[in-house]
Formats: sequence, C-alpha cells, structure tokens
Amino acid sequence: MSDRGVVAVYDNCSSELLEQSSTAGNKKAPSTAFSVKAGLAQMLRGGVIMDVVDAEQARIAEEAGACAVMALERVPADIRARGGVARMSDPALIKDIKRAVTIPVMAKARIGHFVEAQILESLGVDYVDESEVRTYIQTKLHNTCMHAMHAVRERCFNIIYIFCKVLTPADEAHHINKHAFRVPFVCGCRNLGEALRRVREGAAMIRTKGEAGTGNVVEAVRHVRAVMGEVRALRGMEEDEVFAYAKRIAAPYELVMQTKQLGRLPVVQFAAGGVATPADAALMMQLGCDGVFVGSGIFKSGDPARRARAIVRAVTHYNDPDVLAEVSSGLGEAMVGINLADTKVERFAARSE
Repeated sequence: MSDRGVVAVYDNCSSELLEQSSTAGNKKAPSTAFSVKAGLAQMLRGGVIMDVVDAEQARIAEEAGACAVMALERVPADIRARGGVARMSDPALIKDIKRAVTIPVMAKARIGHFVEAQILESLGVDYVDESEVRTYIQTKLHNTCMHAMHAVRERCFNIIYIFCKVLTPADEAHHINKHAFRVPFVCGCRNLGEALRRVREGAAMIRTKGEAGTGNVVEAVRHVRAVMGEVRALRGMEEDEVFAYAKRIAAPYELVMQTKQLGRLPVVQFAAGGVATPADAALMMQLGCDGVFVGSGIFKSGDPARRARAIVRAVTHYNDPDVLAEVSSGLGEAMVGINLADTKVERFAARSE
C-alpha cells in the first residue's frame, strides 16, 4: 500500500458530504476543511509514531527518525500494570515535549470528551488521538456442559468484565464530532465498518487497535487482516450489492463505495498495538499499512535508542530481508511480552463501535 503514491482523499460526493458536516459542526470556531486534515495525515505515511512520556524520550524518538511522537503520562504497559482512570496528559507535559522536538506532537483525548480535545487544540498539538474505550476481559474455562435443545457439547466460559482503557472513556455512546475542530484526529478500528464510521465523524487517520502494552502483535495482525480482507471482498462486489453491504457494516454508502473504487481506506491507515520489534513493524507494512505506532515496545526495552532506530529503518526497508536482518541484530533485551493465548491473562477488548 505504501508503494501506491499519494492516497486519493475524497471524490466529489463524499467530499461535499464531509465538508457540510465540518461547517455545521461548530458555530463558534471555524473548522479546517477535511481534505486539508487528511492531507496533513498523509505527510506521515511511511513513518513511525512513538509513545513518549517526557522530553528526553521525545528527543530520542526524533533523533531515531520518528515522524511524530505521542505525548503520554504513562505508556500502555504501565497503564495495564497500575490500572486506575487514564485521562488526557498534563498540559505542562505536552508543552515540554513540544518545546523539546521539531516533529509533530500528538496527544490523546478520551472518547466523547470534546473538552479535552478543545484543550489539546488550544495547546497547539498537531494531531488528537481519540483513544478508544477498552475493557480488560478475563476468561476462565469451565467444564463442558450439555446443551439441552441441540444435544451438543459446548464449552462454557465465565467472562469477567473489568472496565479499563488506553484512556478511560468519557462517553460510552457518542464520539467527538471531529469536523468541529481545526486539528486532525486519529481514531482506532478493528474492522472496515468501524474505520468508515470514524472517517464519517471526521477522523483524518485510522489505526488498528491491537493489544497495546503487551508486546504481542497477534491482535494487530488480526485487525489489519480484517480490514484488508473486507476491502478485497468489497472490490469484488457488484454496485447493487454495496447498498446492502454498507447497511450490514453500518457505514455510510458514499464512503463504502469510495473504498471500493480506491481499493483501500480513503485515509491513511497505521498499525498499532503490540509492535515491539523491527520484524513486527515490517510485518505491518507488508500487510498493507502506511506506517506504525510503537508504544511500550521501545522504551520498555533494554536499549530504547537503538531499538527506535532499528524500527524506523525496518519501516523504511520493510521489503528488504537483508536490511531487516541487520537492524534486528544486537538490540538487547526486548520488552517482556504477554502471551494472549493464556486464558488467565487480562486482555484489552475494544468496545467502541
């Protein structure tokens, strides 16, 4: 996907639809045209966005070649370990990071918390990430039981839901109207329907969700393959089938049709969640992503600066096994990962639709 040149943003129909939403969304402050926001996001294609918690880490990321940094008070691995309510980062921290680097600075706002987004915009961040609600899910295998009506043996699971987050949600029903802001927004997705709903709300960049803070790329792979597989299936549909498909995935018909015509999402798509090694980053690129987010995988490793440089090179040369072998050598200890196949492990399960 990164070989195909600049992404077409919107055709006349969907562009008009989104620009109308943009002008109607906020009567107090003028918003930026969606095509401009999407164009800004395209400037990050082929790059690595790194989570940082202070100015020193931000400088390491910039020196390593990151295209942007995400300003956080805690990386996802620490959020998993400590729990509690995760909110927008302290504005003072964001200002310190902005002063320390020249590359774009992103920051997270809770889902539905438009006031946090307003604050971040006033601070001058370059992108706002509307961080999806997640829950920890712990599953415990119970003994098999007999289904009385169908006389078949089934496995029964005791599901314990403990609400948690990358950021804790502020509104469980409503996302931010992103057209009402000048700053571009980034949103997560697990499938094509979620991606296009976020784009309709004004997201200028989409990222897969994965399992942040685990160092395990399996969920990121699952989500990327889900999106790409649905796009491939969509391309093979007749036009009269697209109406029913758009209804089934609860996405706007205009965006579904445009995705069919483009053969990809109409905005930049990054991978996120569990990327910890140069090989993980190259895998995401070869699966068709435009770039990667890396969180705990860098600054929870033994040699963050070297690993950061290696991941940036891996994204640039993702189709060259010789370069990938070189940059993967001698990186020191990687972050301690979490085996998501273990039924005793608490898992993040995205709940935003």
